[in-house]
Amino acid sequence: MDLKLYNTLTGKKEHFTPLDAENVRMYVCGPTVYDHAHIGNARPVIVFDVLYRLLRHVYGEGHVTYARNITDVDDKINARAAEEGVDIETITTRTTKQFHDDIAALGVMPPDVEPRATDHIEQMKALIEQLVEKGNAYVAEGHVLFDVPSMPDYGKLSKRSLDEMEAGARVEVAPYKKDPMDFVLWKPSKDGEPGWDSPCRITQKGRPGWHIECSAMSAQHLGEVFDIHGGGVDLVFPHHENEIAQSRCAHGTDRMAQIWMHNGYLQVEGQKMSKSLGNFITIHDLLKEWPGEAIRLAMLATHYRQPFNWTEAGVREAKRTLDHWYQLTEHAEPGCALSADVLQALGDDLNTPKALTAMHQLRSEAARGEKDAAACLKACGQFLGVLNKTAQEWADWRPDSVEINEKQVEQLISARLDARTAKNFKEADRIRDELAAMGVALKDGPEGTTWEIAR
Repeated sequence: MDLKLYNTLTGKKEHFTPLDAENVRMYVCGPTVYDHAHIGNARPVIVFDVLYRLLRHVYGEGHVTYARNITDVDDKINARAAEEGVDIETITTRTTKQFHDDIAALGVMPPDVEPRATDHIEQMKALIEQLVEKGNAYVAEGHVLFDVPSMPDYGKLSKRSLDEMEAGARVEVAPYKKDPMDFVLWKPSKDGEPGWDSPCRITQKGRPGWHIECSAMSAQHLGEVFDIHGGGVDLVFPHHENEIAQSRCAHGTDRMAQIWMHNGYLQVEGQKMSKSLGNFITIHDLLKEWPGEAIRLAMLATHYRQPFNWTEAGVREAKRTLDHWYQLTEHAEPGCALSADVLQALGDDLNTPKALTAMHQLRSEAARGEKDAAACLKACGQFLGVLNKTAQEWADWRPDSVEINEKQVEQLISARLDARTAKNFKEADRIRDELAAMGVALKDGPEGTTWEIAR
């Protein structure tokens, strides 16, 4: 299968050829675990989960290594720990579990490797010392900083001019920096903050800067050069730019990863998500209102490189689509081959909207009674991370905000049936309206009346 991926580094789609087809390696920047992850965090997790599934399909399940890190040392974590009066491990253990639970509900497969920053301090220190020895970093007032001018082609990923980058860097420039663009590899820890023995003969305990974490962890688990590095577009600069600088200079390589992939920004109902606007949504809270598969499908309806506008209308439509798919595939035979059209779409830079269009065609064929189409629809859905429940499990899902007395609903449906049998349509309509007011939608069919939560 021909696989083409858009490379941020080159600005074009490229035919993907792994360095080693026996071990295709992908690294994706994971969460900083200080609170519940928000829906912006969910997007790269879902996007690169689809890519992981596709790589496993193309190269074999045992021939792909997917690493997604956990950042468990950070100023935000320190602040949350101080606020609650606990140590950082208490915060990170709790929030890491929350993250795992939330993304599992979105149908996300666990990565092969999930390195934690605090387990790789020694690797970070070794990398920092390599950079100092090679003249790409220096010690200043208990800090170790990367010397940006020592790397002539710094900025190649983000394609920013030196003037643009310096303008952004000159806000509150620390006096110990040689150049405004220089960034922190290691910094001293304040009293009460977590700290480790410092590199480069610095006597004060300290902790790593953010960027060095991913350089050290990716090299440890995937090698100095690997196939794919992914994350949100907001990480292109400075995080990924700085990763490249650190890794290439320390290892003496011409690249860090062959292909750099970035998903687009997320908005909520057409606006930037922010707590000040009151539209900040966590995955955890969203899962109280919508099934995880509907959230996942709603996100896959937009190409990963495009900005994504999260709307209630979009997730409602995804829920309705899955309602229909579950009905059509309830009795589908397992083991059907994947649709060539779906695979071709995914192979063209993860074109999930086009893949879903092919699946809607399968839905139309399945609705006409074509059993092979129903089986193929189910197989393709499961490949994309949906249709993994039974039809009954899907029908039984209820949002946390809706409390339904199922016995009362069934009694009202029975009374409505009696009213219709007696041709008392006014009473039947009144009962339907009563159920609608309770949040229940009825569907009359040849096999009787079924119901679901109205969304």
